[in-house]
Amino acid sequence: MMKLAGEGDHWPLVWLNTGSLFLIALCCYSIFLLLLYFVRRRQYASLSGILPLFGLFILCCGTTNLLYIWAIWYPVYWILVLMKGITALVSLYTVVVLGSLKQKALAMTSTIQLETASFALKPEITESKQTKIRFYEDLEQRVAQLKQKLAEVNKRLQAEMQECQGAKSKLQQIQFQLVQTEKMSSLGMMVASIAHEINNPVNFVYGNIAPAKEYIQDLLGLVELYQQHYPQPVPAIQEYADAIDLDFLVKDLPKVLESMKVGSERIRDIIMSLRTFSRMDKTQMTGVNIHEGIESTLLILQHRLKGKPERSEIEVVKNYGILPPVECYPGQLNQVFMNILVNAIDAMEWKGISLEQLGSDKQTPNSFPRIEICTEVVKTQEATSNPQSVVIRIRDNGPGVRERARRLLFDPFFTTKPVGQGTGLGLSISYQIVTTTHGGQLDCVSIPGAGTEFIIQIPVRQSHRRYTEIS
Repeated sequence: MMKLAGEGDHWPLVWLNTGSLFLIALCCYSIFLLLLYFVRRRQYASLSGILPLFGLFILCCGTTNLLYIWAIWYPVYWILVLMKGITALVSLYTVVVLGSLKQKALAMTSTIQLETASFALKPEITESKQTKIRFYEDLEQRVAQLKQKLAEVNKRLQAEMQECQGAKSKLQQIQFQLVQTEKMSSLGMMVASIAHEINNPVNFVYGNIAPAKEYIQDLLGLVELYQQHYPQPVPAIQEYADAIDLDFLVKDLPKVLESMKVGSERIRDIIMSLRTFSRMDKTQMTGVNIHEGIESTLLILQHRLKGKPERSEIEVVKNYGILPPVECYPGQLNQVFMNILVNAIDAMEWKGISLEQLGSDKQTPNSFPRIEICTEVVKTQEATSNPQSVVIRIRDNGPGVRERARRLLFDPFFTTKPVGQGTGLGLSISYQIVTTTHGGQLDCVSIPGAGTEFIIQIPVRQSHRRYTEIS
């Protein structure tokens, strides 16, 4: 080991120098290792050249300090000088490179500041993102609520539109029903007036037929008695008797009188039916005989029931039960009978009409058209208020209708008749008269190819109204 002058006096200084050098070397190596750690953990592209040089410079400085310590005891001055030379070269090169990277170093400072600011703002950014997420969630929730409210409003609007359409259709139906009722009322008053005017002269004719028949029988008896007592009359009387064909006159005159009687009775029945059919009591209901209304309607439609070239006579089969007087508006109920019977007769006459127009899949041969009318009394469920109801069934053996058309029969303006032959209001008005005005039921049963049946059910008594019974 190298001897030092006055070593006994300088050992504290030596150890202090040795410790300082060792500590500096240790710090240099620590800085070098930390630089390696930072370089590996963070990639600084702008400082990729200077950091290794700076680390090498620190490493050389630390190694030089260690060689200083080693040279205190062992004279390795050439190695120490060589190491200092290497350190000087590395330092010089580092200075040159650092000078060329001045702008990058400044930019690195800005980047570090930005990273520091970004790190400081990270909680605020996180909170901002969370706020944004909450905002979007709240926005989605509000949009969903608005969509739901819009759907509800749209649904209500559609319901209101349907209600308006229904009210409009109902208003049109009421308007047409009022027009039809007014027409029927005017027609009823006109028919009643005409029937009254015709009834008086017809009564004169009908009332004088019986006395005229007696008088003529007396005259014919006198002629017969005269022929018995004077078998050979004078030529003038004989010639006149031959001219008037006295024998034929005697035989045919009673027949003429009987025909006049039948005709006048027929006229009286028609007038009575017209008066019965035209009853339009609007202020109060009336207890009437339902059969009289049906008979008067059939009598008015008698010309439609007769045979025609395209079909035979329509047979009317009546199965009447024993019915009590029914509280109703007789004129309106007769209108119902008229509409249903007219539809039945029309069904018998649609022989040349296409099945699509009829609403039927097939057509049954109609060689023997028939209408059957049945009446009966049934008990209702509401035994306290309306213990009994009258059921009128009107059935025909026409072509019938399909189920799709049957469901629409009572709708306003629906008709299976050809264009121009029906308004589509008859059955609709009839349905309103039976159900709304009289609190009854009107149903239709139809089998394509087997005919159609209308079922009318009306309470015998309308407990909420006062009425007058007609005998």
